[in-house]
Amino acid sequence: MKAETFLPDDYKPAENEPFMNDKQLEYFRRKLLTWRSEIMEDSRDTIESMKDGTRNIPDVADRASEETDRALELRTRDRERKLVAKIDGALRRIDEGEFGYCDVTGEPISLKRLDARPIATMSLEAQERHERREKVHRTD
Repeated sequence: MKAETFLPDDYKPAENEPFMNDKQLEYFRRKLLTWRSEIMEDSRDTIESMKDGTRNIPDVADRASEETDRALELRTRDRERKLVAKIDGALRRIDEGEFGYCDVTGEPISLKRLDARPIATMSLEAQERHERREKVHRTD
């Protein structure tokens, strides 16, 4: 088992240090785990409120409004479930030494991009090319 990496509270990955060194990997691991934990907590809160919120509302408009709110909440939780899978994938890439590198080009993904979106699997340029190709091939 690997020794734990010391990380100061104010640490931010910097361009002037080796890419994906132990500190950077630990920074992103903690960021991903915190994000995952927050999503899971929100999910537990939703389940609890839905259990508590099951009630008979006599007014049709109020009932419809509550059903709409629940449907929206469930869609949000479904998106977050997919996000958790992406977070788990990023954590797996950290463990396998593949984190931070573009799936398409193999080049490093910018630290700015990873800090903003730590589940990114493509560099900004590769992502933009991918989105342009999708737009061209989309059938509306």
